[in-house]
Amino acid sequence: MRYIARVSPTPGTPGTPGTPDDWSTRHSVLTTARRTAALLNVLADDRPDPAAVADVLRAYGEAEPLDLTPLDVSGMRAAAALLREVFAAEHADGAAAVLNRLLREHTGPLRLTSHGGDSPWHPHLDGDDDAPWDEWLLASSCMALTILVWDSQRPPGGVCASPSCRNVFITRGSGPERRYCSRRCATRERVAAHRRGHSVGRRGTQRQ
Repeated sequence: MRYIARVSPTPGTPGTPGTPDDWSTRHSVLTTARRTAALLNVLADDRPDPAAVADVLRAYGEAEPLDLTPLDVSGMRAAAALLREVFAAEHADGAAAVLNRLLREHTGPLRLTSHGGDSPWHPHLDGDDDAPWDEWLLASSCMALTILVWDSQRPPGGVCASPSCRNVFITRGSGPERRYCSRRCATRERVAAHRRGHSVGRRGTQRQ
């Protein structure tokens, strides 16, 4: 089964695991989209470790058992490569065009499932509740990213501008355009730009 949260409630918070409030908080559209970005990043390695991929799924509330095989991860890596095109889009029109193609070529009709009563009813675009991991990743990611484009009328995320980083990230809010996946990358590139500018300045002074 896919997309089932079996987690303990936050201490001091009313409710039990699997209640609608608990489930919807941990599996909101934004959380699903961030899970997509995290999976794309771990799957970007040439040979992703199945254990590392399982750790990301586990961190986002996916149910055990998470016994991913190298074949599972290979299929997920191929799906991740397709989804990266959404993050590389510079405008909403581009992101929408990629998502429309993925929805048309790689997902099934919209359906509702409760995973046999183990979760609240929610939409899926994969073929069935036991669809292969690659199909599930592509379908659930397309669902979340499509809703983000609809909601914000802009690409749902981006690719880190640092030449030494391939990570993707989710953007939210109406602030300045985000260019880096993390503060660490932004700081590293800012320091590098400062050093380049300082070096050019010194060479110019020496020529005088």
